[in-house]
Amino acid sequence: MKYEKIRKTVLEAILEAVDQGLIHGTSGNIAMRDDEDDVIAITPSGISYTGMKPEDIAIVDLNGKWIDGPYKPSSEVPMHTAVMRARPDVKATVHTHSMYATIMAMGENPELKPITPPQCEFTPVGIVSFTMPGSNDVADKVVDALGEKGRACLIKNHGMFTCGKDMKAAMHATIYTEEMAQTTYLAKVLGTYEPMPEEADKAMKALIAADQAV
Repeated sequence: MKYEKIRKTVLEAILEAVDQGLIHGTSGNIAMRDDEDDVIAITPSGISYTGMKPEDIAIVDLNGKWIDGPYKPSSEVPMHTAVMRARPDVKATVHTHSMYATIMAMGENPELKPITPPQCEFTPVGIVSFTMPGSNDVADKVVDALGEKGRACLIKNHGMFTCGKDMKAAMHATIYTEEMAQTTYLAKVLGTYEPMPEEADKAMKALIAADQAV
């Protein structure tokens, strides 16, 4: 099987996302770039992740052309490939329709601020206005929202998109961004919303950058 390593990594990640409730049914998609060749492994379109095998994961080139795998790649190929073309530092990308990220992306002035120290690593979280899924338009908007260093963005009425230097980093961004959205939602419902002070956020970012975070 060609590109076995990245196919296995993508499959393990999508099953983890399903297990954590970040992805339901066949929604959501995950991709990973090969370290040597300019190809990307990405989950297929409309296929149940339960029982999926590594060889079922699709392979596309950096422009999204389907080059290997028995099933058509995800319809969100443009979004994943656009981010990887724009960000050479990004090797893995995750898109979910997770509940709280989707809820917190809506409203007139959506914004996520860190509530707990680990969440600081993934802010600021960009917001993308609703655009038809699978389009080049939404792909371009996600690239713009992430910028040169961003790790996560929310897409209105759609979900979340995260990225990282490897799959572990991309999945961490997904997990903590969803946690940030959930804690924000619940704190606002309870009337106790109080994000971390800006100076604490900056200090925590410095510790994370220096690999000294607890």
